[in-house]
Amino acid sequence: MVVIAIVAAVLGFVAGAYEPLHRKRAIALGLVGAYELMPLGEQFTTRQSTYAEEWIFRDFFREQREGVFVDIGAGHYRDGSNTYFLETERGWRGIAVDAQERYAADYRSHRPATRFFPLFVSDVSDADVRLHVPDTFPYAASDNRDFASAHRRGGEISDVRVPTITLNDLLKRERIERIDLLVMDIELAEPRALAGFDIDRYRPRLVCIESHPQNRQALLNYFYDHRYVVVGKYLRMDTQNLYFTPSPN
Repeated sequence: MVVIAIVAAVLGFVAGAYEPLHRKRAIALGLVGAYELMPLGEQFTTRQSTYAEEWIFRDFFREQREGVFVDIGAGHYRDGSNTYFLETERGWRGIAVDAQERYAADYRSHRPATRFFPLFVSDVSDADVRLHVPDTFPYAASDNRDFASAHRRGGEISDVRVPTITLNDLLKRERIERIDLLVMDIELAEPRALAGFDIDRYRPRLVCIESHPQNRQALLNYFYDHRYVVVGKYLRMDTQNLYFTPSPN
C-alpha cells in the first residue's frame, strides 16, 4: 500500500493537476505492475512473449522439463510466442492452434515438438466462422468484426472462412491425455472455446487466458464453477491476461 501511495503521488505531479483521475489511476496501476514484475525481469532478462507471459510461466513451473502445453491463438512460431521458450529451452511439447494458416509453415520448420492446426476453436466442431483480419495488425484477427475494426490501425479488413473444432475433439484426435499449461488468446471467443472443453477431465495446472472487459466476468464465473482460483501473485504483473490454477480445496 505504501508503494501504491508513493507511485500515485508521483504521478499526480508528473501528469499534472488536470489529468483525469481515472487515467492517473490506470497509469499508477501500470507502474505498480511493472514494479512487481521487476524481480522476474531481473531473473530472466529476455522473453519472446509480447507481455509477461513467458516470465510468469517460467516462474510458475520453475525448472520443470518435458511438460505439455496447449496454445490457442498461438500466432507466430517465435515472435510474441508464449510457448517458444518452453519448447526450445525446456523440452516441452504441445499443440498450437491459430485460425490463420499463414503461421503453419514456420511451425513445421522451426517447432518440431509442436503440432500446429489452422482452426478456430469454438463450442462446435465441423462448422465454420468468418474471421476478420486487420491487414496491418493480423494479431487482432477475430470473428467479432467490431473488435477487429477497432484494431485496424488505418488498414483494411480481410475476411476468411475458417473451420471450427472443439478443444475436446482436437485433444481426443491428437491423443493428449494431460495438460500442464493452457494458453488462450482468441479475441473475445474464449468463452465459446471453454464451452467445448472438459476442464474437469484435463485439469491443466495453469491457465493463462486473455481477459477483455467484455468477457471478464464470464471467464471468472467459468473458472469459479470449475474450482479454479485466480493466481493473485500475477494479477498486476500482466493486466492483459488472467491466470488460474486448480483450487487446493
